[in-house]
Amino acid sequence: MPPAAFDNRLSVVVPVKNEAENVEPLIREIVTALSSLPDYEIIYVDDGSTDETLAVLKHLSARVPQLKIVRHRTSCGQSTAITSGVQAARFAWIATLDGDGQNDPADIPALLSRLRSARPEENLHMLAGWRANRRDTWLRRFSSRVANGVRSGLLHDATPDTGCGLKVFSRETFLRLPYFDHMHRFMPALVQRHGGHVESVVVSHRPRERGTSKYGVNNRLWVGIVDLFGVMWLIRRAKRPVLAEA
Repeated sequence: MPPAAFDNRLSVVVPVKNEAENVEPLIREIVTALSSLPDYEIIYVDDGSTDETLAVLKHLSARVPQLKIVRHRTSCGQSTAITSGVQAARFAWIATLDGDGQNDPADIPALLSRLRSARPEENLHMLAGWRANRRDTWLRRFSSRVANGVRSGLLHDATPDTGCGLKVFSRETFLRLPYFDHMHRFMPALVQRHGGHVESVVVSHRPRERGTSKYGVNNRLWVGIVDLFGVMWLIRRAKRPVLAEA
């Protein structure tokens, strides 16, 4: 069943952990990028930060009325942070961004334009960002290339870059997906399992200017092996009944 049509209202979910230096610049960019929308909200999920991230968010909330803060007392991981943000969202469509500033919020309007033009028969449930020109170290590019190749070969999800934090998707669809730690890395395959269409769109990617990465080769390349086989198991057992009239 196609999701609800986009009604020009959007919830932007940004999971962060110890990104105090990146919070204000990114929020200002989001506000600028979404200035043409009649209504939107920015939901920052502070995933147990131990730096000044929460203090910066509280300071900005007095000046940015669209900003909503969700906080985990301890770090629960990116998938749980995204889920907490989606659960707190008010609108039917969600955009996610990484909190490190490498995703460009200026790409969001183009994704929304594609969403507006979607026909019901396209059954478009998700637009996935594709960082065709990665601005990372060679080691991160290599590990992502290997991980994406293995995942794509086994899941056949036709998505060249599942690791891109910039995505737009139906809130209702997301909340119907099976939840598990690291599930954000397999969202396109899970949406397809649910019966929705996923389309990849080339987006820009920027070098990290402030702070340090929270993810390394080990937790990008190897930690998802068990999850990968678990998703394969879920896909093989998916049932989507076609309802007939009584």
